[in-house]
Order: sequence, then C-alpha cells, then structure tokens
Amino acid sequence: MAPGGTRGPRRGTPADLLVVGLGNPGREYDGTRHNVGFDVVDLLARRHQGRLKAGRERALVDEVRIGAHRVALAEPTTYMNLSGEAVAPLVRRFGIEDLGDLVIVHDELDLPTGVVRIKVGGGLAGHNGLRSIKAHLHTDAFLRIRIGVGKPPSREQGADHVLRRVGRAERELLDIAVEQAADAVEAILTRGVDAAMNEVNARS
Repeated sequence: MAPGGTRGPRRGTPADLLVVGLGNPGREYDGTRHNVGFDVVDLLARRHQGRLKAGRERALVDEVRIGAHRVALAEPTTYMNLSGEAVAPLVRRFGIEDLGDLVIVHDELDLPTGVVRIKVGGGLAGHNGLRSIKAHLHTDAFLRIRIGVGKPPSREQGADHVLRRVGRAERELLDIAVEQAADAVEAILTRGVDAAMNEVNARS
C-alpha cells in the first residue's frame, strides 16, 4: 500500500528519488521567497537535461538521470496550500514506498536568508505546503530541504514577506542557496542522507 493509505497503480519502473519543489504557479509569483522550491527543481532540470511538462497529477513533471539514479522532478500547479493534492498522486505514480525517497524543497521562515538545511520529518513550522502534504500522506516522515528566507518583522506580515520579490542583495543570497539546495539533492543520491545532512547542516 502506498503512503497515505491509498492504493494506486504504479506506471513503469519506480523512481529512486522524487524531488518536489514547492511554490505558487503564475508569473506574478516568479522571483518571490515562496517560490525558491520551484527554483531548485528548475535548476536540477537544467543540470540534467530535463524538461518539466504538465502531467495528470496537477504538477509539472519530468524524469532525469543523476548518475546511475532515476530521479523524478515535480512542481505542483496547485497553490502552495494545496500542494498535497499533487504530491500524493506523484508518490503513487513514481512508486515511492519509503518516504525517505521523497524530498520536498521549500522556503523556511525560521532560517536566515540563504541558509540551507536538510531535515528528516518533524514539525511543519506553520508551512501551509507542508501541512497539506502531511494531510494527504498521513505522515510527515518525508525529507525536506529548507531554504531560509528570513523572518518578517511580525507574524502578521508573513504572507506579504514570502510573496514579495526581493532586492538584489537578497536575491544573490537566495541564488547561492538554490545552487546549494540542488547540490544537496545530488549529495543525498550519491552519498546518502546522513552524509548529506552532516555536510550541508554544518555550514554556517
């Protein structure tokens, strides 16, 4: 039985890893803090000759080879707070039975801008995309790559903070973080989660 307690047909060979970047669809959200997950998946697709295209699972999807590994890349076309509606069928499609093989890449208010961390399961820190994924999979035991976007001045300003485009200096920090997050995905594949966490999480 697939994660989430629902049976679903598996089409083709299971992926070794499913990497889902979170964000909001639409040009008006390009370049915002909330869409750094999309930026990471876009970069991985470019690095490995992928081309994301619309699939049945309410997501842009492609499969690439990273070394000897078969990797599915996806960006939900739902809004952020409905991300689970795309992730659950993607998990079934790509035969992900161990949620250690599902990586969610997302923005993180609780980290300084540009800091990248790998996390296994645990709290959702009020992130609506993660909350939706947990609700649909009935577990939070998936991997996360968290990209710090800094805290807004007040909790009430959280939505405005993540949906606003950033200035040049902050954009440079986020661009570096996107590269590091893509490197982290590749490290998980080639060296394993523990080694990747030790390497990535030790950075200041």
